[in-house]
Amino acid sequence: MSADEQAELDRRFMAAALALGRRNAGHTWPNPAVGTVIVQQGASGPRVVAHGWTDIGGRPHAEVRALADAGEDAKGATCYVTLEPCAHYGRTGPCSSALVAAGVGRVVSALDDPNPLVFGRGLKRIAAAGIEVTSGVGSAQARRDHAGHIRKMTDNRPHIRLKLAISRDGMIGRRGEGQVRISGPDAWTRTHLLRAETDAVMIGIGTALADDPELTCRLPGLAARSPVRVVLDPSAKLPLESRLVATADLAPLWVVVAPDAPREKIAALRDSGASVLTRLIRPGGRLDLLDVVRGLGDWGLTTLLVEGGARIARGLLEADLIDEAIFYRAPMEVGKNGVPAFDGLDMETVVDPSRFELLHEALVGADQMTHFWRTE
Repeated sequence: MSADEQAELDRRFMAAALALGRRNAGHTWPNPAVGTVIVQQGASGPRVVAHGWTDIGGRPHAEVRALADAGEDAKGATCYVTLEPCAHYGRTGPCSSALVAAGVGRVVSALDDPNPLVFGRGLKRIAAAGIEVTSGVGSAQARRDHAGHIRKMTDNRPHIRLKLAISRDGMIGRRGEGQVRISGPDAWTRTHLLRAETDAVMIGIGTALADDPELTCRLPGLAARSPVRVVLDPSAKLPLESRLVATADLAPLWVVVAPDAPREKIAALRDSGASVLTRLIRPGGRLDLLDVVRGLGDWGLTTLLVEGGARIARGLLEADLIDEAIFYRAPMEVGKNGVPAFDGLDMETVVDPSRFELLHEALVGADQMTHFWRTE
């Protein structure tokens, strides 16, 4: 087989491993969602003998699942893995050691793991056992798929996605009228898919009071994939009769309050099934968004979808904390009493090309979707 033919095979099998890894995206935290494909080269060509992906909750790892399925067929095979196999002991042994013990002949990794407990050690351990190692195949897609893990390891916070539905006149709602449907049904479906593949979704108390949202994934068959719901609520104002509290038994609800919020309100929220986080906001309700998102990272979150409101969106932008932005520009106009999308900032300032690159744009139903990614 020529080098070009091998490179093309590596690209194809890594693409399959990346797709497998995305199956449990949003539900493996605090661990990354990894995919693995094990391939044997036979007389008639390459044959997939096993595959795996990180299980919900982060264990077992993708490599362990795939090796268990492959059994003796793992010997001499090529293992494609979307992130460097781990090299440290946690609740289980290192995946790098498991690959060595299984006798694989080659390991192809998309990305070195930025975790300081792993970085380079996993692949070095495999290479030291005489196993051929190739790294960097499919790295561009792997960096996006593992953006949450990378951000957590490098900046001690989740990867932050901002999603906004914006009217033609630049509004995200109308004051005093509760939830206003701006985007169409196709954008609504995509939003719920985003929720299903993200660790947590966050809003401010203003949005919670104005819209009374549920923030679960309400697509057929995906209710169990609902994310953690996070509400920034310094004074513990979230009503016990809100839809968020009413569904606390269906999807986790974290309410972030100041340490000096009224104790009786904190107790009532906890009694209703919410988890109340009291150490991420400073006394007096002073909100430092960097403190908040780093605190959420300490709780294990690696990806965070922000759906509102305007002040939080502007605050995240000004703190340089937005890593990914997805906007749905709708043809409808809100008009009088509209709430500006970024609390008054114009969109040209928001998507400054020195800070964001346009990753993708498409017509989604009647809405124009633009997807931006932070430039590093």
